[in-house]
Amino acid sequence: MPPYPRTYKNTLSRCAATLIGLVLLAAVALIATALLTPARDADVAVVLGNTVQADGKPSARLSARLDRAYACYAASQCRILFVSGGVDPNGADEASVMRDYLLARGVPADHIVTDSAGVDTWATAQHAAAYMRANGYTRALAVTQYFHLPRTMLALKRMGVAEVSGGYPRYAELRDVYSVFRELPAVALYAFRPL
Repeated sequence: MPPYPRTYKNTLSRCAATLIGLVLLAAVALIATALLTPARDADVAVVLGNTVQADGKPSARLSARLDRAYACYAASQCRILFVSGGVDPNGADEASVMRDYLLARGVPADHIVTDSAGVDTWATAQHAAAYMRANGYTRALAVTQYFHLPRTMLALKRMGVAEVSGGYPRYAELRDVYSVFRELPAVALYAFRPL
């Protein structure tokens, strides 16, 4: 029998191994970019929404984001907390829940801006950038999970925010592994998505 089938299989194996290696390298680069991004002083901390529990309280992941944003505010590293999220099928308004959480922590109401139409990262970036332009702000701090920072920062920059840095909570879950790999095509999409 000719050696062609074995050569073909070897080529396929090498291609698959190369592809897997490139994906793993991209995942490591995404994580490194996120973890090494410094949180700089900002005019506005843009806090992205997440799950609201059935009792109307933020999930542990969302609470961690809000605590990170509160720490920024308490340290005078940001002036305004822009909380953005959608309304889930049960009617829970993520942005309102986030605002209430921050009010309970002692943040004055006039330092919190709510965006209940932030149904995804792109929409949040659009709305935050529009708010910042309208108020003369140029520096944003994106607050979300570490793996989500590169895409969020990219979206804010594409919307015209001059200076963008990132802050993430010290919170991790097993599903973060899946989330890291999900972010890879999402970042590529955001890089080329029309404005």
